[in-house]
Amino acid sequence: MAFEGLTERLQNAVKKLRGKGKISESDLRDTMREIRLALLEADVNFDVVKDFVKVVRERAIGANVLEGLNPAQQIVKIVNEELTRMMGEEDAPLLKSPKIPTIIMMVGLQGAGKTTTVGKLANKLKTDANARPLMIAADVYRPAAIDQLQQVGNQIDVPVFQMGTDVDPVEIVKQGLAQAETNHNDYVFIDTAGRLQIDEQLMDELARIKALANPTEILLVVDAMTGQNAVATAEGFDNQLDVTGVVLTKLDGDTRGGAALSIRAVTGKPIKFVGEGEKMTDMDIFHPDRMASRILGMGDMLSLIERTQKEYDEKQAAELNEKIRENSFDFNDFLDQMEQIQKMGPMDQLMKMIPGMANNPALANANMDPKDMEHVKAVIYSMTAKEREDPDLLNPSRRRRIAAGSGRPIQEVNRMIKQFNQMKKMMNQVSKGNMSGIENLMGNAGMGGGLGGKMGQMAMKRMSRQMKKNKKRRSNLKRRKK
Repeated sequence: MAFEGLTERLQNAVKKLRGKGKISESDLRDTMREIRLALLEADVNFDVVKDFVKVVRERAIGANVLEGLNPAQQIVKIVNEELTRMMGEEDAPLLKSPKIPTIIMMVGLQGAGKTTTVGKLANKLKTDANARPLMIAADVYRPAAIDQLQQVGNQIDVPVFQMGTDVDPVEIVKQGLAQAETNHNDYVFIDTAGRLQIDEQLMDELARIKALANPTEILLVVDAMTGQNAVATAEGFDNQLDVTGVVLTKLDGDTRGGAALSIRAVTGKPIKFVGEGEKMTDMDIFHPDRMASRILGMGDMLSLIERTQKEYDEKQAAELNEKIRENSFDFNDFLDQMEQIQKMGPMDQLMKMIPGMANNPALANANMDPKDMEHVKAVIYSMTAKEREDPDLLNPSRRRRIAAGSGRPIQEVNRMIKQFNQMKKMMNQVSKGNMSGIENLMGNAGMGGGLGGKMGQMAMKRMSRQMKKNKKRRSNLKRRKK
């Protein structure tokens, strides 16, 4: 998972300061050395690391951290702020032309995921902004590049303009832009050719396309897993084309994260989007503050909420809340919720967005294998309609029948029913604004200690207060209606 090693190293660096009322110069020096090593091992640019550690140290001394009552938390706060600053402080939205179409030129080396990224961004604009994008296939060199873009276009229902492989890419772009103007497409994505490395011929072609298209954005697609090579690639393309932003792909496979932490600091160009997954929906806006929080193991509740809102409409949420409140949550709902959660992404990634859960040993087996999901479905589908609606009917004889019908061991059936009952109980507690059970669960999972645990508890208390406010508001509304 992204930043896994860096998160663990940074947490260990600060852990030694916990419990100390005051820290010495020696303590601070040792902590800074651990942070420096953690960043270097994460493949962050050396000059960036040197400047980062210097600033953190100066701020720590200037803020009288050595004499503070809680130096560990103060240092984490400073590190969090400087990580955010290093990555750009604020998210950089996609630029939009004052008149249509907005032209986005996509550039990058072969293998970075450029064509897939074109599709993901086009799909995101179509879904989130109700846009009418057009994709231009201007890569005439890579085998099957045009076919790949057409397959992506069919998958997301976005048109692709192509003229085959025997035409000059500049002419393809010219004709494609003419079609976009005729069809009133509001966004045009130009999928340009890549190379295994930057060369003069590639840059000359890209420069000619840029001169013709006059793009609003030139987005460089780089593979996060290439680390320092990604930074060097960004510098090379930026020097020749003056890119406007960067898209980091395969961030979910990069356990180090050096590219994400170095690119903005080295090139001055913002990271605009990150890709974490293979699905067309796996493309997110890059938020420096949220990423810094995740790196420090402090979670990312805003992104988790946004993912949830994408999968649930208000009607679904209201119906589910009503079932939970009435304690009528059944196996049909259980199955529906599991499928919805699967759509949101891998379970371990979702859990790490909760404060204090990064690098938690309890997450080692958090992911559900697709086969396991099918086993759960088999068990539930082996129940009668009444049994699904009324889990209290599931006595030992019925469970044996379900096990035989689903082809699963009786122990697995019992375990699944137990998990369902635990989930139902927890959801019922949350609906009543009672978070003590949840807090105990988090504590048992290892969230009680350290800054991450404290932040997790604070987040849960805030959620509890908000739920109580919502409950009171609903009660007042009912009273007014009467």
